[in-house]
Amino acid sequence: MQQAIAGIQSAAATMKTFALETQDKNAKQQFGQIAQQLDASLQALQQRQQYIEQEEPQYKQQ
Repeated sequence: MQQAIAGIQSAAATMKTFALETQDKNAKQQFGQIAQQLDASLQALQQRQQYIEQEEPQYKQQ
């Protein structure tokens, strides 16, 4: 779960960087939308991880 969260964080940061660096307005908008979708997915995964850790303490990250 932690690896999935880290991967999504990395992908979202990459999309945000691409959005800032491109001069193409269409690409900038698309990169921004992808970053927002990844952020929403990230939030959902983090909430799920918290729930799992509360219900199953053995899965709590050290």
